[in-house]
Amino acid sequence: MHIKENATGFQHIGIPTKDMDATIRFYESLGFERLYETRNKEEDDGRVIFFQLHDLVLETYEVKDPKMVLGAIDHFSINVKDIDDAFRFINEAGMNNTNDFIHFLPFFENGVKFFKIEGPNKETVEFNQYV
Repeated sequence: MHIKENATGFQHIGIPTKDMDATIRFYESLGFERLYETRNKEEDDGRVIFFQLHDLVLETYEVKDPKMVLGAIDHFSINVKDIDDAFRFINEAGMNNTNDFIHFLPFFENGVKFFKIEGPNKETVEFNQYV
């Protein structure tokens, strides 16, 4: 299946932070609500918070050394119906330029599966499926 038929829309924008408390204050002051909170065991147990404002979702996550420069949004994510099919399509098209694989994180009710590739402008494109 072509990725166009597999994709269901925009999933989220990923923003690394070194100060989650300031991030919470900032986005809540703009009217975002906390959609989901957890800890990332793979990243030194850093906090992860998804914020939502209408149909816009932001994933903020603590990292030790974020770039902290203008334009340093880490990734944007595309929601897909079938992560295995999306992964197969990307690999067959020769687009898996990061040699990534399908990851699982126990986020939300049943977890998420995802993988990432790099776009032509050094942007990270994530493909994401709720399990």
